[in-house]
Amino acid sequence: MPSRKLTPAQNKRIAAAITAAEKKTSGEIFVVVAHRADDYRLVPVLWAAVAALVLVWPLLLFTALDMPTLLFVQAAIFLGWCIALTPDAIRLRVIPPPLAASNAERAAREQFLSHGIHQTKGRTGVLIYAALAERRVEIVADDGIAQKVDQAEWDAIAEEVCAGARGERLAAGLADAVRHSGELLARHFPPKKRNRDELPNRVVEL
Repeated sequence: MPSRKLTPAQNKRIAAAITAAEKKTSGEIFVVVAHRADDYRLVPVLWAAVAALVLVWPLLLFTALDMPTLLFVQAAIFLGWCIALTPDAIRLRVIPPPLAASNAERAAREQFLSHGIHQTKGRTGVLIYAALAERRVEIVADDGIAQKVDQAEWDAIAEEVCAGARGERLAAGLADAVRHSGELLARHFPPKKRNRDELPNRVVEL
């Protein structure tokens, strides 16, 4: 996914898509785009430890170096990898996929709660959360929706955002995801006579 922020025009495009989608449903759609879900300060330490453990074995097996020298080399490997992997441009590219998935899911649920998406009157709020560094999109639906809409349908919409981002079309992917989320919600939660807008129709960037 691209690491740069959305432009003002792209923000307006997504906000307009939210407004249009919510006219067809009593559900609420909220979008958050985060540069990253976590700082991953320990990722360089993790990879450095692995490198220090693995790379010293050839020296141990195929050289006559004594133990103090081997320990010094191992410490140098560890320190060198830590330093090399610390810059953001590198560290955020070597995140283990399971860790990225776990952190993106956790961060999405935190955003769902912090923005009060769980407090809509009909429990019909939906969060579309994109974590750029992790290249992950999470869609969190409130209880009222989860009882009627299968998670596989949300996963398909999340993949739309990922596909758009891979083609440098993150804003278009988000707008399409909002539109399709609105269509999905409209099937189960049509608009009410007084269709009050309970959440702001905007993109939050972190």
